[in-house]
Amino acid sequence: MAEDLVVERCDLELEANSRDHHTTDLLLKGLVVRRGQPFRITLYFEGRNYEASVDRLTFSVVTGPAPSKDMGTKAHFPLSDSVEEGAWSASVVDQQDNALSLQLTSPANCPIGLYRLSLEASMGDQGSSFVLGHFILLFNAWCPADAVYLDSEEERQEYVLSQQGFIYQGSAKFIKSIPWNFGQFEGDILDICLTLLDVNPKFQKNSSRDCCRRGNPVYVCRVVSAMVNCNDDQGVLVGRWDQNYADGISPMFWIGSVDILRRWKNYGLQKVKYGQCWVFAAVACTVLRCLGIPTRVVTNFNSAHDQNSNLVIEYFRNEYGELERNKSEMIWNFHCWVESWMTRPDLQPGYDGWQALDPTPQEKSEGIYCCGPVPVRAIKEGDLSVKYDAPFVFAEVNADVVDWIRQEDGTMHKSINHRLVGLKISTKRVGRDDREDITHTYKYPEGSEEEREAFRKANHLNKLSAKEETGVAMRIRVAQSMKMGSDFDVFAHITNSTSEDLPCRLILCARTVSYNGVLGPVCGSNDMVDVSLEPNSEKSISLPILYEKYCDYLTESNLIKVRALLIQQADNKYLLAERDIYLENPEIKIRILGEPKQNRKLVADVSLQNPLTVPLEGCIFTVEGAGLTDRQMTVELPEPVKVGEEAKVRVNLLPHHVGLHKLVVNFDSNKLKAVKGYRNVIIGPR
Repeated sequence: MAEDLVVERCDLELEANSRDHHTTDLLLKGLVVRRGQPFRITLYFEGRNYEASVDRLTFSVVTGPAPSKDMGTKAHFPLSDSVEEGAWSASVVDQQDNALSLQLTSPANCPIGLYRLSLEASMGDQGSSFVLGHFILLFNAWCPADAVYLDSEEERQEYVLSQQGFIYQGSAKFIKSIPWNFGQFEGDILDICLTLLDVNPKFQKNSSRDCCRRGNPVYVCRVVSAMVNCNDDQGVLVGRWDQNYADGISPMFWIGSVDILRRWKNYGLQKVKYGQCWVFAAVACTVLRCLGIPTRVVTNFNSAHDQNSNLVIEYFRNEYGELERNKSEMIWNFHCWVESWMTRPDLQPGYDGWQALDPTPQEKSEGIYCCGPVPVRAIKEGDLSVKYDAPFVFAEVNADVVDWIRQEDGTMHKSINHRLVGLKISTKRVGRDDREDITHTYKYPEGSEEEREAFRKANHLNKLSAKEETGVAMRIRVAQSMKMGSDFDVFAHITNSTSEDLPCRLILCARTVSYNGVLGPVCGSNDMVDVSLEPNSEKSISLPILYEKYCDYLTESNLIKVRALLIQQADNKYLLAERDIYLENPEIKIRILGEPKQNRKLVADVSLQNPLTVPLEGCIFTVEGAGLTDRQMTVELPEPVKVGEEAKVRVNLLPHHVGLHKLVVNFDSNKLKAVKGYRNVIIGPR
């Protein structure tokens, strides 16, 4: 009688599998592979070697706390010569002495997560079993049968593997790129992402069903959208928009997702204070890229928050153009969400591709604070019947703005703006540090037949009404660039294209404003001035905006809203113009000293010149970068930085990986906050 086959050890071939499955950057001690793609293991036997004619090998994989064959979270499969499509399989690659090299393949639709791999070796009626090890299975954008398959290698590199990127802020007329360290492959981030899945309420309620559904990217995206905010669960971030961040960290301070996710995990899943839209979006992007779903952060400028789904944002103003009462419906200067790439077999054909997903807690969806995924194509076509949350996202990019101005006699003047909402929708360009405008993926060209058809379908009849032309136009003009700390002028530029003399009155006012549209104090105004518009003429009226007036009230968004109200006295007509101005921060300069080589120390000199008319106190530089630093580093300056002088620090780096990396920096002080900078660093092999 031949002796039992005994497995001495199992080599999970970490290096080769990580290379083939694009998981090398994870720097983990364990095996991480992508579904639908073969991976190799080598079994080493003790005593005697494997004999195909005598030994029967059967493998078992299980995931979740209650594995079930019916649920797809448990599978038994024999060693076989043939690969069965859509099922787990194992086949022999090579045999040399006591080493048997095997190839295992998972179905392209099986649940992602942590798996245990076991082996039963039998010979006749007797046998023995061995736990061979554990591995983590991810979505696979390289596998044509996977729902998240992307056919462009350049896009896979950007939307799955890139650990750095940009988030766009500012205003539609001055778009500012903010560097962000997504860091999805940093040491413990994958474990944290799996923890996030395991504490979601659907898992707590029915773990078997939840684990089974983790094969579906639509489901996983909804879970992540809900778990990035903490409104209904043990989620990651709590949102705050009132400038009171003393008991936490200002949303503007963050420069990456890694620190946020680690704080959440290390402090017992306590919510992290605080997030705003781009922080929620960036953390969701990190989690989804880490799990293997191609994802990008997008910014919509002049984004509508429409609560009652009537596709109209209404503002009520007094005769001076000032808002009479606060409403929760408003226009945000910008709003960020994410798009993830996947097929949508749950919807009619044509809706595969980018899906909008919004983790910022604004409105409930099926009873919880999450939003999406909704096909971007459905938004463009005005098809608001599709899952999930299409009407809300459609309004964010398409709502009309109606201003009601109460005139001196008490009657209401109505002004409609069809073209204010949903401008310059932006994301980082693939493979480059540039902005890509993707507005055309959400909207047809303004006034086109396709646009009108989309609005008919969405029943957005307001949009179809003609706009009243008065022959008088007004817009706010600004200087070329407005620097933080400087004084500058803004102008109400008025055009009279009629053949009449028009006596008018003009009110000009500037107020600080948060990015979500909440107004602060006045920082510049003129009393009502008389303006005489000659026939077919243009006129500019200036308003000075002084640093001493805005310095104490400017929020970390660096935004000032300028409003002009023109009243034509003859027929009491009102014309309103507004513009958001972004004040540019000084540049952070980063100099790399030494030759950038793998596993060799590097030094970065980081500096910023004080542009203000007062010294900067409490100056802090924060530095991080995936592949360049193990953790976030903070350096506090011991002395205030005088007017015109430089704040300067030096930080040590130890790059682990060859290739392109970004060092991301934040500067904070009492008077100058949330200044961002970055430097690309190319690391060569040692």
